[in-house]
Amino acid sequence: MPAEMVANVLSIDCEVGDTIGAGDTIVLPESMKMEIPVLAEHPGRVTAIRVAVGDVVREGDPLIALDLL
Repeated sequence: MPAEMVANVLSIDCEVGDTIGAGDTIVLPESMKMEIPVLAEHPGRVTAIRVAVGDVVREGDPLIALDLL
């Protein structure tokens, strides 16, 4: 799942090994004082988390990796 914009990572709402559903919040970034949750587009199992809380991400940076179910 890539970042949609330049933002600070406020929270990560999943862990490696978690099964998530479509529409679940996986990462909560903040940009210009607005929190814009990143939602899973498809159900899957989290295989890697590529960011940490406090990281600054740019548009297109990978946030997490999923194995689709």
